[in-house]
Amino acid sequence: MFKFKELIERHADELAELITSEHGKVFSDAKGELTRGLEVVEFACGIPHLLKGEHSLNVGRNVDSYSQMMPMGVCAGISPFNFPAMVPMWMFPVAIACGNTFIMKPSEKDPSTPMRLAELLKEAGLPDGVFNVVNGDKESVDVLLTDPRIQAVSFVGSTPIAEYIYSTASAHGKRVQALGGAKNHMVIMPDADPSQVVNSLMGAAYGSAGERCMAISVAVCVGDEVADKLIADLTTEIQSMQVGSGMNADEPQMGPLVTREHADKVLGYIDQGVSEGATLVVDGRNFVVTGHENGYFVGPTLFDHVKPGMRIYDEEIFGPVLSVVRVESYEEAVQLINDHEYGNGTAIFTRDGDTARQFTETIQVGMIGVNVPIPVPMAFHSFGGWKRSLFGPLHMHGPDGVRFYTRMKTITARWPTGLRAGAEFSMPTMK
Repeated sequence: MFKFKELIERHADELAELITSEHGKVFSDAKGELTRGLEVVEFACGIPHLLKGEHSLNVGRNVDSYSQMMPMGVCAGISPFNFPAMVPMWMFPVAIACGNTFIMKPSEKDPSTPMRLAELLKEAGLPDGVFNVVNGDKESVDVLLTDPRIQAVSFVGSTPIAEYIYSTASAHGKRVQALGGAKNHMVIMPDADPSQVVNSLMGAAYGSAGERCMAISVAVCVGDEVADKLIADLTTEIQSMQVGSGMNADEPQMGPLVTREHADKVLGYIDQGVSEGATLVVDGRNFVVTGHENGYFVGPTLFDHVKPGMRIYDEEIFGPVLSVVRVESYEEAVQLINDHEYGNGTAIFTRDGDTARQFTETIQVGMIGVNVPIPVPMAFHSFGGWKRSLFGPLHMHGPDGVRFYTRMKTITARWPTGLRAGAEFSMPTMK
């Protein structure tokens, strides 16, 4: 694993170029993805410390109890298109370090990076058959979900598919962690720093063209004054954004969407938002990049006066579309988030410690940021949401990742005393 880490660092630019050319995200974002994945590899290098069992001496007379963390066996991972390096590296380094073999099924939209990672693992000295990459569509997935030799399945993707993965694999006796969709809200309090809010929102909403399960897609403004200023400031910033090919020498801030089909889906949501009565402040439709007229580009889009019940609020768009919702109070903002079916990530921007503390304690979401727009935990903590953003009890990587890829065996042993009586020099008798 240490050698694999060194090889990723050595080939980082090559891997980032592969991600950008196949997925579309800008080069610096691809490098950032690799870095976050590499953090889990580093975590896996130290896993022996977390595999130590517990030991209790003399729980009864001459009776000891101890536990061992055992590998699951053959594990499988099914990863999404938006992070072709990072999400697989959330899975297989932890699984392999825990003693398992692993089958990776990457997205058919950008499968090259996981294949290259497999080559680097082999170069690092991993024996053949320990890590395997299987390409394909639903037919391949269904084999992984039903084959009796596979003991555990990890998944990241949309909620409908996550629910299918969880129900199908669980019905076949497998341990499952299935991470689904999101609708991440950022609450903006009247005392928040306006420039910090705008800078954070620009990156959180439009970075990677919004194709992130942790992207902020809803800005909840407490008070019309907050909303009016935010809309004005965001409009100015959006108009200066550079959108283009991720491999341009003067790198843009946002690239294309992954496929024409996905771009059309996002455009359909924008049309739907207009028809439902939201105010379209910045229109990302009909966006053309010179030299890439047939590219899958959708410009940064901004809606105001969005309300629950509108599809652009209720559903995950997975594109560069930010919705502004206006509320009158902090309590209304909290209720709005807690009522939503998704509970992946959220954030609050405020200078008030009491408000922030109350928010972290009462909000029904798995990952929370305080003045941090995308609160993705470090590798030594675990990643996962609540409600319909996660199916299964265990989150990904960190301590929960170790628990997921191992099962505990507990041994209770008694060794009677007096078995070694020492040497006998007299004639043996029947006494």
